[in-house]
Amino acid sequence: MGFLDISNATKSYGALEVLHKVDIQVEEGEFLVLVGPSGCGKSTLLNMIAGLEEITTGEIAIKGTAMNGVHPSKRNIAMVFQSYALYPNMTVGENITFGLEMHGVPKPEREKAKAQVAKLLQIEQLLDRKPGQLSGGQRQRVAMGRALVRDPDVFLFDEPLSNLDAKLRVDMRTEIKKLHQELGTTIVYVTHDQIEALTLSTRIAVMNGGYVQQLGTPKEIYDTPANLFVATFMGSPSMNLVPVRIVEQGGGLAAETFNAAGETVYLPFSAPSAELRSYAGQTITLGFRPEAFTDPGGADRDAGNIVELDSEVVVTEPAGSDTFVMTVLGGTECNARMRADVQVRPGDITRFALNMDKAVVFDPKTEKRIP
Repeated sequence: MGFLDISNATKSYGALEVLHKVDIQVEEGEFLVLVGPSGCGKSTLLNMIAGLEEITTGEIAIKGTAMNGVHPSKRNIAMVFQSYALYPNMTVGENITFGLEMHGVPKPEREKAKAQVAKLLQIEQLLDRKPGQLSGGQRQRVAMGRALVRDPDVFLFDEPLSNLDAKLRVDMRTEIKKLHQELGTTIVYVTHDQIEALTLSTRIAVMNGGYVQQLGTPKEIYDTPANLFVATFMGSPSMNLVPVRIVEQGGGLAAETFNAAGETVYLPFSAPSAELRSYAGQTITLGFRPEAFTDPGGADRDAGNIVELDSEVVVTEPAGSDTFVMTVLGGTECNARMRADVQVRPGDITRFALNMDKAVVFDPKTEKRIP
């Protein structure tokens, strides 16, 4: 049993079921991110944890106590909203302590808690200002301060950074991560931004269509996606997906495909599983991240199975520390992440290096990863 247990939780509106038997156990001190496209059910699940939405079936428990039917004010959770939800007529200090005041906490305790949180979030100089006098980032800190001052069992964040500009979003992401490392709080965080999910979380629940598609660590989600949805949704640029035919080669297996010129290319697997062997002669989907597809000089020297191939360059995209180079494999455009100083131009026939140790394979019919 976890610190926060979500067991077989469903949510229906009339005959329409929007969340389907969600099972997640969150340990104390974990940072769980719920990520997925708009309408996937992540905010609905967060609202069910908060008590803002009723559970249709199943159970949500905090510290072993079922929360079904328990009023939000009795759950000892704190929520940080996308809109900040600050009272415009109150000062920053009053916003931070308002919840404590409503719960009858004596003023000396409120003042002490306010001072501690203001110091932690570095907003001591803002305590006498009104929300209208603050920047977006400052308002977000105040909203976090109002949550922190209550010392709840679970913090819930509902897309808290989506209203910020790109640079401030990165800065606040770092602040939230540092805060979690310092306090060891239990956090459930909703976002549609997969970079936020990968950088902040200790575990990620990737959601789509009301289902949890995969639950795992950022490394598990990124390196071994459970299905094609997770493979394409997580990562930027997303995973390259190429149709290949599985053929026997020298006692082993290889993926047979073709380059931009239509020439046959063989990509041998290091240690094909028995499951993969059962697909011999069939067409499946080969997946590999752009960083596993690079120039020979930039390939991982510790990798045991680097396959080199020639193909035509379609597009180059310099990106500062890297150059993204697009080619075609199996009739599909593929992104390679090459070194910044690589000299390639569209139309060139260039050498690519693919780390087959990092490749994953999917059944195109079920869309699930083949172990």
